[in-house]
Amino acid sequence: MTRSLTQLRFLTVHGHRRAFVMAGSGPALLLLHGLGCDHHTWDPVLTSLARRYTVIAPDLLGHGASDKPRADYSVGGYANAMRDLLALLGVERVTVVGHSLGGGVAMQFAYQFPELVERLVLVAPGGFGPEVTPVIRLVTTPGFHQVAGLLTLPGLRQAGALGLRALSRSGLPHTRDLGEVATIFEGMRDPHARAAIRHVARAVVDWRGQVITTSDRAYLTDDIPMCVIWGADDQVIPASHADTARTLAPHATLAMVPNAGHFPHRDHPQRFVKIVNDFVRSHPAARFDRDQWRAHLRRGGPLRLQHAEAGDAPVSPIGRTGTA
Repeated sequence: MTRSLTQLRFLTVHGHRRAFVMAGSGPALLLLHGLGCDHHTWDPVLTSLARRYTVIAPDLLGHGASDKPRADYSVGGYANAMRDLLALLGVERVTVVGHSLGGGVAMQFAYQFPELVERLVLVAPGGFGPEVTPVIRLVTTPGFHQVAGLLTLPGLRQAGALGLRALSRSGLPHTRDLGEVATIFEGMRDPHARAAIRHVARAVVDWRGQVITTSDRAYLTDDIPMCVIWGADDQVIPASHADTARTLAPHATLAMVPNAGHFPHRDHPQRFVKIVNDFVRSHPAARFDRDQWRAHLRRGGPLRLQHAEAGDAPVSPIGRTGTA
């Protein structure tokens, strides 16, 4: 039975109301948005994906229409919440598609609950290196909450958002993603949203950059089909992190999207949907094997990680490379 694409639904998990959209029918896709965004980031691709899949697109706690309490905003906490949301919805296994922060949550979800994961699609994900835009680092600094409150007062907020959107349409270098930044900026008028974003950012970033890494456990995803999608012009998390993904997950599929920034699913929605469809069609769902997982843990991955950190060549070639 196909569900409405526009109806926002709510479930209470651990006393906090969670908003989500559920659409389509077929194998389940869990779409996880990035920092400061919400389920609307997937609007350009939702209808197309729902033709083949049951699409579940939540607003993570602290974002969108979900509650914004003083709570656990770690990637582990988000992974736990996604497990519980899926349990309440009666969804047993999913392909997880995570963008930016959502990519880090997707990796954590696969690490904590591999028995629930059929495939991973990581879109400009966090966790593959320390580099990140200085704007996100600023969110973690003292005084951010107060300054952002002033900048999002009526008048200043509208002027700032209009300016950012005008720059995004200007064609100037490094301005492609400013339209999405404007939407995030407008959402910061809510003091609860600002506080939540600050808590999330401090859990994953400090003044030196990203503090959460997937490199020490990436080898555990060898048995889970993985696709990494990156916009070639990403100014938020550098596209060069795709090289790290190539080294740490040599069996993954890598799709570099030209003429796209940090939001390739919005810059080129049809191309994005094709990448996801082709990947799902060509990669059978993973089946969790506890003995094999135990063997991976015993073997570990330190040798591979040492090579990666030393800048040596990857252990084996990536499954598929090139532009998409």
